[in-house]
Amino acid sequence: MGDSMNFLELVKIRESVRKYDSHPVKREDIFACLEAARLAPSACNSQPWEFIVVDNPEIKENLGEAALSGIYGLNTFIKEAPVLVAVVSDKVRLLTKIGSGLRDTRLYLIDLGIACEHFILQAAELGLGTCWLGWFNESAVKKVLKIPRSKRVHIIISLGYPIDGHTKREKIRKELKEIVKFI
Repeated sequence: MGDSMNFLELVKIRESVRKYDSHPVKREDIFACLEAARLAPSACNSQPWEFIVVDNPEIKENLGEAALSGIYGLNTFIKEAPVLVAVVSDKVRLLTKIGSGLRDTRLYLIDLGIACEHFILQAAELGLGTCWLGWFNESAVKKVLKIPRSKRVHIIISLGYPIDGHTKREKIRKELKEIVKFI
């Protein structure tokens, strides 16, 4: 994509990819995406995230099967992605918990969303495709990844190179005038 792409162009090209080329993703590119996520802001700088990167084919296959088990069988494309990233919430700091309670808002989930968006935008800049998954069998995923009961897996991000012939879709979004009000 190069250094000449501005942020709005990057946002416009980013889309959910559900067809991946089978060749592996370079570790340096994975680390670049993780570094972008690491630098995301969070409430009270709590950084309530952990990223478990699965690029070992055997473990990735087991993870895909677990994620899709039971009533969660819709997103079979994750089996084709060369990399799956489980996004785990870690303990939330006391001050963030208090603020979340007072505002009736789970601030740590907003934090995870920001970090994941940083990850996927960095991936798009590198020419990688991603898809953000929230519909999966969490308990089965936790078993495969040996995640303790005290932690949650909120998101799985599939990562890889879009398959040749992948066509960009037009983004269908509301017009600005429908969602913005100046007063």
